[in-house]
Order: sequence, then C-alpha cells, then structure tokens
Amino acid sequence: MGSVLLRRRGQQRVLRGHPWIYQADVEKTDGAPQKGSLVDIYGAGRRFLGRGYINPDSQILVRLLTRKAEPIDTGFFRRRITAARAYRQRLAIPSTAIRMVHAEADALPGLLLDCYGDIVVLQILTAGMECLRGVFLPVIEELLRPRGIFLRNDVPARLLEGLPLEKDFLERPFDPVVTIEEDDLRFRVNIATGQKTGFFLDQRDNRLAIRALAPDQQVLDCFCYTGGFALHAAKAGARQVEGIDISEEAVAVATENATLNHLADRCTFRNGNVFDELRALQGAGRLFGLIVLDPPAFTKSKEAVAGALRGYKEINLRAMKLLRPGGILVTSSCSYHVSEATFLEMLQDAAGDARLRYRILAVRSQSGDHPALLGVKETKYLKSVFLERL
Repeated sequence: MGSVLLRRRGQQRVLRGHPWIYQADVEKTDGAPQKGSLVDIYGAGRRFLGRGYINPDSQILVRLLTRKAEPIDTGFFRRRITAARAYRQRLAIPSTAIRMVHAEADALPGLLLDCYGDIVVLQILTAGMECLRGVFLPVIEELLRPRGIFLRNDVPARLLEGLPLEKDFLERPFDPVVTIEEDDLRFRVNIATGQKTGFFLDQRDNRLAIRALAPDQQVLDCFCYTGGFALHAAKAGARQVEGIDISEEAVAVATENATLNHLADRCTFRNGNVFDELRALQGAGRLFGLIVLDPPAFTKSKEAVAGALRGYKEINLRAMKLLRPGGILVTSSCSYHVSEATFLEMLQDAAGDARLRYRILAVRSQSGDHPALLGVKETKYLKSVFLERL
C-alpha cells in the first residue's frame, strides 16, 4: 500500500476532523499509488493518521476512510452502512424515501445511497469509491435486500475525478417510476430522470415545517418541481396553492401528484420562468399569505457567488413585495458556496430595498438523514430561512 506524508497544515486539518487532504497538504508520496488506490496517511515522525484513497488527478488528493489501520473490506462497509441505517432508524423519518448513506457525514466519502422503498439509488462520486464498488455492492444487497438498484452516476463531480457519467440499472431492469409516502402524502418519483436521485429528500423536514403555516392561506410555490411544498401546504389546509416551475415535465408530475392525493381542486401548477412570473404577479397586484422559494443552486463555484447573490436578491425582493402583512416567506439556497451569514445579509438587503420589515422565524438546514460534519462546511449546504412580514 502506498502512503502520503503530510505537511503541518494538512496534519492539523486531519487531526481537527476534516476528511479531505489537498495536494498542497502533502510533503511526499511513497509507493507510486494509482488513481483510486488505498493509501496510509502519516504526519510528523511517521505518526499514523489514517487510511483513505488517493486520486493524483484531483485537487482533493486523498479522502479519509478511517483513522484506524483496518482493512477496507466487506466487514468495513458492513459496519459503516449498518451504523448509517441505525442512525436513520433513530430519526423515525415519516417517509418511505430516505438518504441512507450521506458520503463524508457517514464516513463513506464519495458514496450516496438513497432508498425509495425497496429500490436503492446509488451515486458514486469519486475514483476511490468507484474502485471499491465490487466490495460494497454485496454489502448493500445483504443489508438492504433491494428489489433493484439504479446508478445515478450522472453528476458533474465525477468528471472532476476523471470518471464517465452514467445512468443505468444494476443487473436487472425495473420500472424507474416509484410511489413514495411522505407523512400522509404520496408522490410519484422517477429515479432515472428526476432531479438529484429523483426527489429533493434534503428538504423533507422543511416541507413538514410549513404545514403549521399554511392553513387558510393563499400559497405560491416557486421552483415547485413535482409539488413537494405545494402539496404539503394544501394538505395542511391552504385555501389555494399555485406552483411554478420551468420544467414542463415537473409541472405534469406535480399535477399528477395533486390528483393522486385528492388535492387537485386546490392546487394548480404552471410552466414558467419564476423571475418573469414574479414580475407579472406584482404587476397584477397579487398578494399571498405564504410564498416558498426553493431555487436550484445559482452557483456551483466560489467565483460565481456575486452573480448568484444578485439572482437570489431579485427573486427574494419580488417575493417579499408579494406577501401581505403577516405573510410568510420560506426561502432557500442549496449552494454551500453561499454561507448562511451571506444568505441572511442578502435577505436583509432585499428587505431594505423593498422598504419592508421582516423578522426571522427560523433558520433551518437539510433534513436529518443528510447530516453535516462539524468543521466541514461543505457538508452543511442547505439554508432555509422562514421570514414573517411585519
């Protein structure tokens, strides 16, 4: 097995709990390890710090798997996935769709595992985890007994690792459209073509949280996708719910989901550009009691943060003007490049430009089955702020 010797800065980061080792953190590499192979990690005085996998083609040279000198075998993955499953069971998640393994936060960097009932969806993000595919797949089969496994290896992060993009059934094909339950609602999910692995599981807790705010309200759900926030609001007693999404396919599924849950009489969905639709609604003098803004990531790099903040500010300013006094704005950002403090500052600027006063009811994050690591800001990416117009 190859090894890497860390400089002081890299050693301190590892000792403080960070699982990533950058190229600049390494003093030297021994053994000529190949992309994806396992390496031992050492600090000053050849102090053993852990074991991980290496990718010389990536800025993140090594991702730490363990701080013990233990084999990375089926037993290792059995222990890690068993622990991840036990944690989710303690959460008592009111859904049949669950993020079962959340990469670094479950000490399995580069591996995402979602369960949609008895269907497993996998994303393998790194060359090291790709090399270990044959080791952990039998463990997934053994522990979860899935009816089928689908690979959603179609995320750009794989390209940075020198890996091809792919979407495919593992072994046997099956119908990729599944029906999940979330609290007392049902949703149709296409795990092959839907966003992320088919559904925004990371917003589940926030969807449930808006139910207390929705009764008897006129609700606007922007970037509604397949109707998650909208249907929870309607089920909780909203008078009328409007959803807007730029994807015609998403709007069609949202409409189908409303019918599936006997909520079509109070939910309408339409295809449109949210920026344009918000301007049109303001021009028409519309007002709402609850508005949800859940846009896609406006930036996936720190270089584009300034432009992203302009986009966030525009949609939030317009949404703020569409709320009646006492109305609630639930607004989110899923980019970790935009920090919570920066997002709140942007909201303050938007409220100031709108000449309106808002108070913070809650600042929330991703659902509990998407845990974050202390000191690893990249794992706490979702900000969801609940604001009330005064």
